[in-house]
Amino acid sequence: MKTCLIVIDAQESFRQRPFFTEHDLPAYLDAQNALIAGAKKAGLPIVRVFHVDGPTDAANPFAIESGHVRPLEGLAPFDAALTVRKRRHSALVGTGLDVWLTEQGVSRIIVSGVRTEQCCETTARHASDLGWTVDYVTDATLTWEMKQPDGTPLSAQEIKSRTATVLAGRFATLATVDEALARASA
Repeated sequence: MKTCLIVIDAQESFRQRPFFTEHDLPAYLDAQNALIAGAKKAGLPIVRVFHVDGPTDAANPFAIESGHVRPLEGLAPFDAALTVRKRRHSALVGTGLDVWLTEQGVSRIIVSGVRTEQCCETTARHASDLGWTVDYVTDATLTWEMKQPDGTPLSAQEIKSRTATVLAGRFATLATVDEALARASA
């Protein structure tokens, strides 16, 4: 089963957001970089996804003009088999990624990147609905605390746990870095 690693929105744009903190960044980078290194060693294609949205001016960190739509500092360098820019939460909407994956004969994807509950989860669900087998590496995703509608804080770890709960067994197989790489080599 041909596998592809997808690195979603691991970009400097997020550092410009008021919610950004470095708190979970080192652990995320360790896991994401281990996944990238393992994929490179196994010869797996790696897809880089950038989120580009909003007004096209330098004040918008998700505009190309800002200079922030570039790899997150600390992310291991890699030669992407494909780089896409998306304007929606799913990396499969309007990017041609779905066509490329099909043309490459990819049947399993490994989802990683930023934000756990938004673009990573949405891409995992969408890919599953389109027929791909999805490995979701929660440790290789990053998010930040949010406030619930009633104002109660929801920690990044609670968001990750919630995402894992709703994906597991329905849309994805939850996997550690080592498990995802082992499944890709099997």
